[in-house]
Amino acid sequence: MIRKLAGSIREFKTPTILTIVFIILEAIIESIIPFITANLVNGIKSGIDLKRILFVGMILIVLAIMSLASGGIAGFTCAKASTGFARNLRRDMFVNIQGFSFENVDKFSSSSLVTRLTTDINNVQIAFMMIIRIALRSPLMLIFSIIMAFYMGGKLAFSFVILIPILAIGLILIAKFAMPAFRRVFKKYDKLNESVEENVRAMRVVKGFAREEYEKEKFDTAADDIRIDFTKAERIVALNAPLMQLCMQFNMVFVMYIGAHIIITTRGESIDVGQLSAMLTYGFQILMSLMMFAMIYVMLTMSAESAKRIAEVLDEKSSLTSREGAITEINSGKIEFKDVKFKYSKDAKKFALDDIDLVINSGETVGIIGGTGSSKSTLVQLIPRLYDVTEGQVLVDDKDVRDLDLEMLRDEVAMVLQKNLLFAGTIEENLKWGNPNATMEEIYKACEIAQASEFVNNFPEKFQTHIEQGGTNVSGGQKQRLCIARALLKKPKIIIFDDSTSAVDTHTDALIRKGLAEYMPETTKIVIAQRISSVQDADKIIVMENGHISDVGTHEELLGRCEEYREIYEQQMSGGQEDE
Repeated sequence: MIRKLAGSIREFKTPTILTIVFIILEAIIESIIPFITANLVNGIKSGIDLKRILFVGMILIVLAIMSLASGGIAGFTCAKASTGFARNLRRDMFVNIQGFSFENVDKFSSSSLVTRLTTDINNVQIAFMMIIRIALRSPLMLIFSIIMAFYMGGKLAFSFVILIPILAIGLILIAKFAMPAFRRVFKKYDKLNESVEENVRAMRVVKGFAREEYEKEKFDTAADDIRIDFTKAERIVALNAPLMQLCMQFNMVFVMYIGAHIIITTRGESIDVGQLSAMLTYGFQILMSLMMFAMIYVMLTMSAESAKRIAEVLDEKSSLTSREGAITEINSGKIEFKDVKFKYSKDAKKFALDDIDLVINSGETVGIIGGTGSSKSTLVQLIPRLYDVTEGQVLVDDKDVRDLDLEMLRDEVAMVLQKNLLFAGTIEENLKWGNPNATMEEIYKACEIAQASEFVNNFPEKFQTHIEQGGTNVSGGQKQRLCIARALLKKPKIIIFDDSTSAVDTHTDALIRKGLAEYMPETTKIVIAQRISSVQDADKIIVMENGHISDVGTHEELLGRCEEYREIYEQQMSGGQEDE
């Protein structure tokens, strides 16, 4: 895990190493200063001249400046290294997530991925900063201070032999009892982010049903759960301070009492005032080092959970990858399903698709009709390998999709979803997602076919009109038409419309279908729809029920022999949907 995360340091190795070097220099200087000060005090007591005092004083000033400079430089390089490390780590995670299949995303959930990209990386960034600065400085100061304390104070330094184990055991127990609460917090952060994400996306629904108060209470409950666990953990961690103060005060009283007694009884022959002063300073440094070490220990233990969660994302490999030597070109949009079975997870008891055998010839227009939960969308998601079949084969251009280069395949298959998203930016920028090199002439043509030209030209800034995140400043029908135009710019061999004209009227729907037939006659067109009017002119219509294909035929053939299709048609005709 550490090796995996350390790989994200990369170009920030130099500031990381410089931080370590300057921290070591700072620790050495701070350990030398009390030693020189003690000798100066003893020298003053013994009557050294003023020149000697000024000389030693100048040395102390120079050392203090060097210590300050070392600490300042270490702070600068540490900030550069830690923020750079966090940036690289965040980018590495994001790049890996971009390659995830739907199966991988489902494994983590989008809210959990957001938490890992934000809260968890912030924790690891702080931990990294503490490791290269404080975590290195504390043990160095502890070691140097103990060595100097024994050198200066002799047997008096054995007080630290008693205090350090007591303090260490106390700190370990504090961390041990605090960590379970910290671990629970991260899982609850996922739920909190999920609540926020869901609420923001469904803001119109929340306001439409006047459920703001309910959502507030739900959020308050999730936030309060985090508060309770954090409070429990912080109460335990708060014991650090009194434990540290107790040890510090005990050490001060012990050193002063015993040290003063030794000075008086031996008349300064064993220990003098300078050594006593140095012992107090080293004692303070030792206990401060332990206190910082305790803080680091708690932070590192807490961030270890974050590091583990980040490493899980970095280690996750997409369940869908291109094989070595994959085919990088297809010549037609012919599609074939051979004995296809599919379920979303290995543990699922029921197949979402079962015994699917189907041939769609290149250039055909195929409609798919079926009730909710009949797996219409699941069927078409197997074509661009958003999921892989559990059993059987999906062929494109007579080649198994698993043998095709994944990027090439998805570039040749365009999908327009019912809930397709637009991104923050201009209309032109959104359309060029389909083809970054598209000319304005091609953009105009795609918009004409998608019946988007009229409303785009009515905007004051036309194609430079800014689209808000998610396309919230355009209607559902306008959004769908822009998404259709975006897909057309790809000029794919296969285009799939997954109920993507549900928000437009039947007249506009008919104009889009007519434009598609004329603009891309050789492209295979698959249309999933709820309205039979959207598919009745298709070369063939697939009727699906409970993950099976019930029937395949033209509109007239299905009206004559397929009871389910006839019922849908009659219901829609009697309900007046054809006249919308």
